[in-house]
Amino acid sequence: MIDLDFTFEAEIWEYQGKGSWHFVTLPVEMSDDIKVFTKHLARGFRSVRVKVTIGESVWLTSLFPSKEAGAYVLPIKAAVRKAEGLAKGDVTTIKISVAT
Repeated sequence: MIDLDFTFEAEIWEYQGKGSWHFVTLPVEMSDDIKVFTKHLARGFRSVRVKVTIGESVWLTSLFPSKEAGAYVLPIKAAVRKAEGLAKGDVTTIKISVAT
């Protein structure tokens, strides 16, 4: 069985469009690995379900492919940002587990 658990650091950025969506971009190599090993799990928009941990916050969400970044992006909920004291520009450690 392939380990689809990852830990990485990334900077939180804000989407420049409607709403106040915040994301982190996964490393390209990690994104490539996830794409290869989850082709059979991909959902709408080629999204991939994951369990995410930042600090004490744990939640389920999806990764979304970004053509611009050449990698997956991960939305960071407002409730998580508030609970963990995070804002745009902060770098945080993120753990993800791909839901298989």
